[in-house]
Amino acid sequence: MTNAPSNHDEMFAALCRQVGICLHPKGEARVIAAMPNGLDAAVRAVLEAEGIDAPTAPGDLKRAIRDCLKAGLPAA
Repeated sequence: MTNAPSNHDEMFAALCRQVGICLHPKGEARVIAAMPNGLDAAVRAVLEAEGIDAPTAPGDLKRAIRDCLKAGLPAA
């Protein structure tokens, strides 16, 4: 069993608190899998997991999700 970084737990908790998108474990796994492809891919994964059409999602929502995910990333 691998040790999942706790920053992902915090990141998803913040996403739930701040944006109102509380993903189920499968959705979280999709987002984590998309992260190596960049923040935009991770934002799309969040929207898809929540059942929101990414191209028609409001820009403010996408920005809020992106900011939340970015804040949850480890410092480079």
